[in-house]
Amino acid sequence: MTSAPRPLRIGNASGFYGDRFDAMREMLTGGDLDVLTGDYLAELTMLILGRDRLKDPGAGYARTFLRQLEECLGLAHERGVRIVANAGGLNPAGLADAVRQLADRLGVPVRVAHVEGDDLTAAHPGSLAAHAYLGGFGITACLREGTDIVVTGRVTDAALVTGPAAAHFGWAPGDHDRLAGAVVAGHVLECGAQATGGNYAFFHEFHKTGGDLRRPGFPLAELHEDGTCVITKHPGTGGFVDVGTVTAQLLYETAGARYAGPDVTARLDTVRLTQDGPDRVRVEGVRGEAPPPTLKVGVNRLGGFRGEVAFVLTGLDIEAKAALVREQMTDALAKSPPADIRWDLVRTDRPDAPTEETASALLRLVVRDRDQETVGRALGGAAVELALASYPGFHVLAPPGKGSPYGVFEDVYVPHGAVDHMAVLHDGRRVPVPPAHDTAVLNDVPEPPLPEPLPTGPTRSAPLGLVAGARSGDKGGNANVGVWVRTDDAWRWLAHELTADRFRELIPESGRLKVTRHPLPHLRALNFVVEGILGEGVAAQHRFDPQAKALGEWLRSRHLDIPEILL
Repeated sequence: MTSAPRPLRIGNASGFYGDRFDAMREMLTGGDLDVLTGDYLAELTMLILGRDRLKDPGAGYARTFLRQLEECLGLAHERGVRIVANAGGLNPAGLADAVRQLADRLGVPVRVAHVEGDDLTAAHPGSLAAHAYLGGFGITACLREGTDIVVTGRVTDAALVTGPAAAHFGWAPGDHDRLAGAVVAGHVLECGAQATGGNYAFFHEFHKTGGDLRRPGFPLAELHEDGTCVITKHPGTGGFVDVGTVTAQLLYETAGARYAGPDVTARLDTVRLTQDGPDRVRVEGVRGEAPPPTLKVGVNRLGGFRGEVAFVLTGLDIEAKAALVREQMTDALAKSPPADIRWDLVRTDRPDAPTEETASALLRLVVRDRDQETVGRALGGAAVELALASYPGFHVLAPPGKGSPYGVFEDVYVPHGAVDHMAVLHDGRRVPVPPAHDTAVLNDVPEPPLPEPLPTGPTRSAPLGLVAGARSGDKGGNANVGVWVRTDDAWRWLAHELTADRFRELIPESGRLKVTRHPLPHLRALNFVVEGILGEGVAAQHRFDPQAKALGEWLRSRHLDIPEILL
């Protein structure tokens, strides 16, 4: 009888380009690992790397990764830990060469491979960077050939886990349930400390008990051959792992019950979480389906230039002061009006305030245009000329700048066969990665049955956040807000109270937008997708919170009539 392969211990050391530099060393020294991953790419990062490449064709990858390896490459080799990272960005071959040069200089004998084929920029004229989201089997091919370090370009975040898992356990593309389990594990790990108490709605409860949230540890998964896993962290590191922190990360930047990727579609409505001891959460029950017939392509373009002036309005007559300067600036810009003008009055002022700052409101003027002069010198000149001729107390937060470039993001879809997914091994061999043969068109999942409503009883107007957690984020121009509760009774109330229409009432910005609600009963959660609230994506800075990171916290602060038995 053949015994099951040992679990794969796979950790994360980066959730974004700019994450904690020391995390790689901390993860390598804090406990046992088989694979260490790093996620360096986001929609905005691809734009930043594209601009880097315009200045230097040899650039386009995350240079921080190289600096981390300079400190940790020997350590990883000594401990037998393989490293898989998407730090290659727009130039994975260039990063692989740089890692080889570094290894030679340090005298560390490692085999370095890379994955390519995601770059479709040439097929999208006018784009700065257009890259398909590849799956994990290119990583798998590299690791099966004995590679120590694999760098990729634009793969899905979860591919950093599915690739090593498939290599370790011998999974095939048709092992949908197992791959879906690895996708869920990868999704929990991908944002680093967000799974270990970072950015967590109920952080204050842990802090009150004396827990250390100043420096949360990074997460790891003990992944099993059947696709189940335990999410945990190294002993002695800060933060905590419980069902709530894992639920929050599961809901982050997702949509409905089907979480689609190039290798598999994971059914989030099948995920079951249980506490498996201190700082250990078991993830099981995940079901997978064939992936969709198309791949997502992130297309980044330069949209033009952006200028901003923040007028400070202090004391009395805030509305009248705002109206006056708005009329003056409108007249001044009339000769050459920017293509897009947006005003926002932020009432941070208080009556009878003890400090000047708390007596002040901000009036933000944001303009966009293809011409840098229009949003730079013309805007700045118009604002400065009002210094002695406008409302009493006139001043601005900072002198207007020359106008900064901004980007726009669009996602399009292509057939699997439109990319040349390739594993480029340490010895130069090129191994093609075949596209998925078994695919299925995504359809909406029927609405699951909801629990019986709570019996009627006394209620009290109170913030939603007293009973519900939330986490929100961006997907192109859309935002998602995942909301969850921790008891069955709270779920009985939330499932019926927080409808899509109620969401629009609580978040007025979404009032004219399409809001779709997705119930996930096993997680006691609702996931809301708000289409178009972020305009043309994070780089366009369409709103005050351009990535919708705090949209969920705003929702939690809104008052509802909550049953007193829940409070």
